[in-house]
Amino acid sequence: MIIPPFLKPGDTVAIVCTARKFSPEDAKPAIELLKSWGLHVKLGNTIGLDNFQLGGTDAERAADFQAMMDDVNIKAIWCARGGYGTVRIIDALDFTNFKQHPKWIIGFSDVTVLHSQLNVERVATLHAIMPFTVPKAPLKVKESLRKALFGVAISYSIPSKTYDVKGKASGELVGGNISILYSLLGSKSSIDTDGKILFIEDLDEYLYHIDRMMYNLKRNGYFEQVKGIVVGSMSDMHDNEIPFGQNDIQIITAIAKEYNIPIAFEFPAGHQADNRALLLGTQVDLEVNEKEIKLNFDETTI
Repeated sequence: MIIPPFLKPGDTVAIVCTARKFSPEDAKPAIELLKSWGLHVKLGNTIGLDNFQLGGTDAERAADFQAMMDDVNIKAIWCARGGYGTVRIIDALDFTNFKQHPKWIIGFSDVTVLHSQLNVERVATLHAIMPFTVPKAPLKVKESLRKALFGVAISYSIPSKTYDVKGKASGELVGGNISILYSLLGSKSSIDTDGKILFIEDLDEYLYHIDRMMYNLKRNGYFEQVKGIVVGSMSDMHDNEIPFGQNDIQIITAIAKEYNIPIAFEFPAGHQADNRALLLGTQVDLEVNEKEIKLNFDETTI
C-alpha cells in the first residue's frame, strides 16, 4: 500500500468539485480552517461552476481533478461535497503520475468512488469531512482531520452497546458509503475485502434497500474473508407503510452473523456531525468488548 506523504505547514491543499456544485463563498469556512493549520489553499476551476446539480460538466470536473493530481505543488485534494457525480468521471482519470507522486484524497459519501478506485490502485485515502460539512463539524471532528493530515497517531474509543458483536480483529481498513460500494460491484473499482476490516455507512435509505445491498455484498463474497465490520452512522433510515420487520442493526447482524467476526455499530463516522477521520488503506486494530469499541491505527503506517 502506498501511503501519501503527510502534510506540513506551508503545504497547499486543493479544493475541487467531483460531484455536486460548490461556490467560492461556501468554501470560506474550509479555507479558514486550512489556513489556521498553516496550510495554503488552491481552489479548483470547478468551484463556482453550475451545471444543474453538478460542479461543472463531466469533462470540466475530470480535468480539474486530473490537474490537481498532476500538480506536484498540491499535497492533498479535498473534495468539496458529495451528492452524485464522481462515478461519471472516474474512468476519465489517469492515476499513473499520481501513484508516483501520491497525495491525500479527502472526502466521504460519493467520494467512496475515489476511495474504492484508489484502494484498487493500492493508495491510501482519507475518509473525512468535506468543505461542505465544515461549518457544522464539532472541534473534535476537525481536529481528527488535522491529525490525520499531519500524521499524528489516531485512535478512537467509544462505549460499546449490547448489540455490538464482541471480538478482536486486525487488518487493512476499507470501505465507505454502502450505496456506493454496492453500485461499484462488478466494476474495476470494486474493492477486495479479503483479510480486511470493512467500514460502511449510509444516509436516507429504506431499510429494505439496506437489506438488498447487504445480501448483494454477501453474494459477491464481501464477507467470506473479512476480519471485522465497523458500521458508522446509518442516518435517517426509512420504512414502508408495511414495516420491513428489522432495523438496520438487525439487518446487518442477521446477514453477517455466520462469519463470526466483530461488528461495531454506531461508530462516529459518516453522515452525521460527529464524522471522525479514517485512514482508509492503512492497518487498524479493532476491539469490541463489553465496555468499549477501540479502533487503533497502526503507527508504523503513520
